Amino acid sequence: MNARPDDRLPSDQQVEEFSRDGAIVLRGVLRPAEVELLRQGIDANLAAPSVRAKVASRPDDPGFFIEDFCNWQEIPAYWDVISRSALPAAAARLTKSTQVRLYHDHMLTKESGTRQRTPWHQDQPYYNVEGSQNVSFWIPVDPVSRASTLELVAGSHKGPWLMPRTFMTNEAKWFPEGALADLPDIEADRAAHDILGWAVEPGDAIAFNMLTLHASAGLEPGRRRRVFSVRMLGDDMRHAPRRWKTSPDFPGLAEQLPAGAPMAHPLFPVLWPPASS
Repeated sequence: MNARPDDRLPSDQQVEEFSRDGAIVLRGVLRPAEVELLRQGIDANLAAPSVRAKVASRPDDPGFFIEDFCNWQEIPAYWDVISRSALPAAAARLTKSTQVRLYHDHMLTKESGTRQRTPWHQDQPYYNVEGSQNVSFWIPVDPVSRASTLELVAGSHKGPWLMPRTFMTNEAKWFPEGALADLPDIEADRAAHDILGWAVEPGDAIAFNMLTLHASAGLEPGRRRRVFSVRMLGDDMRHAPRRWKTSPDFPGLAEQLPAGAPMAHPLFPVLWPPASS
């Protein structure tokens, strides 16, 4: 777990592509031992979901889709990979930041035959942060086909912010109705958008900006899709308290961290540079 990560860091070309498109794929960014740790962590998470877990598939779905959030303090395998792998150094390069903090972790598992799509959306409007120097890593521990992978709209991270809605009922529970433009119907005219997507193997990671529009389809029968996603914050990210419950929620944080402040709080530990450097 202490191997030097230099050979796994994004190239200069990948950094440029991330800045231009808001998404890239990193091949082999995690070592096999790190993938196995994540697999063990996800399985432990599935065996004992937190109170923050959400079932994201409908009762009549032949599969099952579950998400859970913010478990790095309870699941040691998560923290080991978050803090000791090449991911923090990769985040620093991609966001061109001198310091990188953890924002949160997010486990997403779709079981065989799950029909439920993850609809097109941006992540940042659901959050309590503002700024552009950020990155999310979408990391599968099972092989994922092109048909079931994460898809992203190149360049959409440049804005505008679009209305966040609940995935199951399409309600505007965050920003007031009409405050932001609605998402275009991307599926109705896919050819009008520059859609990125890659088949990925365990050890690969899709890296994307929190404003990049993204979605994923259901899952083929006979396949499983366990994914660990971790979000990291770079130099310009600031606290943006909301009047509503964000997803995920950080209860009491607004009383401890002023609006506009850097995310200097124990919930968001510094990952880069490493403490030993």
